[in-house]
Amino acid sequence: MLRAGPLPAGVIADRFAITRPAISRHLRVLRESGLVRDETVGRQRVYALDPTALDELKAWLAELTMPAAVWEQRLDALETEVYRTRRERRADRETNPDRKTGSDG
Repeated sequence: MLRAGPLPAGVIADRFAITRPAISRHLRVLRESGLVRDETVGRQRVYALDPTALDELKAWLAELTMPAAVWEQRLDALETEVYRTRRERRADRETNPDRKTGSDG
């Protein structure tokens, strides 16, 4: 609703079939989370979207939608690290048979 522009709390409340106090609580949660900001204009409280609150989410989603080649490269690096760690643990067990290592020892 606020994508089109700022709206007074009363106009927002009129669009819903729940009580004004319930709308007020919802708007407070949105304000406290940083998703909307409010401004007092005369006797009205006007709410507007604050898109900067979504920047962290947008960055996270951008990582999820990386090209497959990037994910493949990262997963290959993880696989290499897993094999290296296993090799090191195996070598450590062979050189120190009395010592327990990690959860598999």
